[in-house]
Amino acid sequence: MSIIELLASFSLLAISIFFYLTKNNKSRASSKSDSNLPKSYPLIGSSVAIFGNRKRLIQWTSDLIRNSPSATVVLHRFLDDSRVVTGDPANVQHMLKTQFQNYEKGSKSRRALFDFLGNGIFNIDGDSWKFQRQLSSHEFSTKSLRKFVENVVDTELSQRLIPILSAAAANNAVLDFQDILQRFAFDNICKIAFGYDPAYLLPDLPEAEFAKTFDEAAKISSGRLISVFPYLWKIKSFLNIGSEKRLKEASSQLREFAKNIIKEKKQQISKNSSLESVDLLSRFLSSGHSDEDFVTDIVISFILAGRDTTSAALTWYFWLLSQKPRSGEGST
Repeated sequence: MSIIELLASFSLLAISIFFYLTKNNKSRASSKSDSNLPKSYPLIGSSVAIFGNRKRLIQWTSDLIRNSPSATVVLHRFLDDSRVVTGDPANVQHMLKTQFQNYEKGSKSRRALFDFLGNGIFNIDGDSWKFQRQLSSHEFSTKSLRKFVENVVDTELSQRLIPILSAAAANNAVLDFQDILQRFAFDNICKIAFGYDPAYLLPDLPEAEFAKTFDEAAKISSGRLISVFPYLWKIKSFLNIGSEKRLKEASSQLREFAKNIIKEKKQQISKNSSLESVDLLSRFLSSGHSDEDFVTDIVISFILAGRDTTSAALTWYFWLLSQKPRSGEGST
């Protein structure tokens, strides 16, 4: 490198540092009244605090929101990659309902989740999102699908969940209830989406391969999304090492599994056109949507939507009940 190039590099570096220092000072001055926010530094923002709380990120951000007068905080990350975290119902309604069209997922989110979700509804914007939303909404509004969902859940309750809980109560055994409810939700959503039973909630609590692979792909993908230093996962992906190698393998296995089921469903439908379409996959295929990648993306998104959300809601519900075991103690 020549002397001129070296001086030019130092000049650009000095300008960058000055810019971030100036911006950071303004930011600190404007938020001086909020002492609960983590300390923000030039260039790296609050990455130190975010990294330090990475294993309790939900609890940590919940505490920040709870201690904020506006129930909204802005976390500055590496190279001024800012994230807004809010617990204000009005903000949530504004972003997810009244002005939803103004809040796209964006290219960063799409890149981080593409290997896992592809072009599914949780990873797209605009007309593609609208099309999948209308398609899904139509199917879920049918009485036949609601009846099918009811039958699936009733079977899982009566034949699996209740017997396991009854046996544990009779033997005075301890269960990881959150794990039980995750298994319960996973079996249900796979039957509803694919018409496939992973048999994850059995008395011996097996380690179902499909469930394990799905969980690993979801975990690594979400890790990409919240990574303090996103360049790190991109480098690992380019080199095909570590967690990125495992993600590629898991995503490939999931898609191969899904496409095998799609092929089987197509054969069933072609052999018997009067075959009743009960699960979502059969309904999509019967309505003319035969592109394997398109259908796979939709179904994987629905499994993701119904897995953790249902089990988390049920876990909190029973936790709240446990805090008030007698009705006379007040409502939850």
